[in-house]
Amino acid sequence: MKRILTVDDSASIRQMVSFTLRNAGYEVVEAVDGKDGLGKASSEKFDLIVTDLNMPNMDGTQMITAVRKLPACAFVPILMLTTESQAEKKDAARKAGATGWIVKPFNAEQLIAVIQKLVK
Repeated sequence: MKRILTVDDSASIRQMVSFTLRNAGYEVVEAVDGKDGLGKASSEKFDLIVTDLNMPNMDGTQMITAVRKLPACAFVPILMLTTESQAEKKDAARKAGATGWIVKPFNAEQLIAVIQKLVK
C-alpha cells in the first residue's frame, strides 16, 4: 500500500484529505505543521507528500526545501494543497521542489486523479 504524508495546520483539512486518500486505498500519516512534517519525512518512508503553504513554525515552502535535502526524499512527489493561487508563490514552491499545486477548496476526485498520476 502506498504511503502519503499530509501536512496541514488545519485539523479539518487534514481529516478531509486523510478520509479522501484512505477511501482511495492509501495509507495516510498526518503532520500538524512543516516542522512536524519534516520530522516524519526524516524518519519514515513516503510515496508522496501533500502539504499546505501557510502554517506556523515552518511553512510549506520551507518544509519542501528541507525535505528535498533528505536523500530518501530527493525524488518523492510533493503536492502543494493551499488556498493561495498567486504565481509568485507557485514559483517559489516549484523552485523549492514542489511537484504540483492544487487550490483549496479541493475536489476529492481531482485530488485522487493528480495523486494517481504522481504515485505509480
